[in-house]
Amino acid sequence: MKTESEITETVDAVLGGEQAARIERDALRISELAEVDFSGRAYEVFESELILEVQPVLLGMLRAGTLPRLAQKHAARQGHNFFVHADDLSLLRTSGEVRDTLMVDVLTDAMRKFRKDLREGRGWRADHNGPRGASCLTSYIVTICTWMFRRAYVRWATEQVRWARVNAVYDFTEDAVNQAGIGGLIGATDYEIDTDVFGTDFEEILDEQAPATQAVIRLTVMGFEDTEIAEKLNLNHGAVRMRKSRFRTAIYQAAREGRIWIPEQLHSRASVRIETQRGAA
Repeated sequence: MKTESEITETVDAVLGGEQAARIERDALRISELAEVDFSGRAYEVFESELILEVQPVLLGMLRAGTLPRLAQKHAARQGHNFFVHADDLSLLRTSGEVRDTLMVDVLTDAMRKFRKDLREGRGWRADHNGPRGASCLTSYIVTICTWMFRRAYVRWATEQVRWARVNAVYDFTEDAVNQAGIGGLIGATDYEIDTDVFGTDFEEILDEQAPATQAVIRLTVMGFEDTEIAEKLNLNHGAVRMRKSRFRTAIYQAAREGRIWIPEQLHSRASVRIETQRGAA
């Protein structure tokens, strides 16, 4: 399905009603605003109303991963190497705060471009007769947001990398590991940890993770509680738990691949139960 067609269907599903009626209404609004050069109080009210229409559509597309997917598709057509990290897609599903941040950023860029185009006599037209025909203003703004998402995401991701590096704890001394250690991370704290078991392999696996995940894990190994980690890294508790869970999965995957050895007594009860069930089968 064409990107524009998918956006139009998404908008129709959220707003309901006839697209033709929305296009007729939008044409009248643009005609009236052209007389005041898209400025003043009239334009401010119009812009606020349009933003309110667009917001729920964008938030839904961010949560479903539709906006990142379409943005990556557009970037590929333009010859840009752009992808959204899997951890960030998970955050978009679970974190309203992250969705709000990206939505505001991308919508601000889109509305700025939209107004500039209108003043220059370009942009949206009610009589557009291209391959996909005309679309209502809401669909048009969401389309611009899709093109703008790459820039907004890169800004946001760069900032996440910056604060993750600032807040990351790099103390992997024996005392630090024995105080909380990988045992606490993977669900058992009753056993003495031999740091030689993990060596550099553990750090190599950690270095493969997203910077924010590295920061969460390093603080965990230092003995900080989830609430403290969330506060230090400006994350919600769900994001902290999700990143720890993802790293736990990476550790067990590395063990299955022979890259790291985890003592049997440190395996989580869930994994032991699974292996027991496999053995019985």
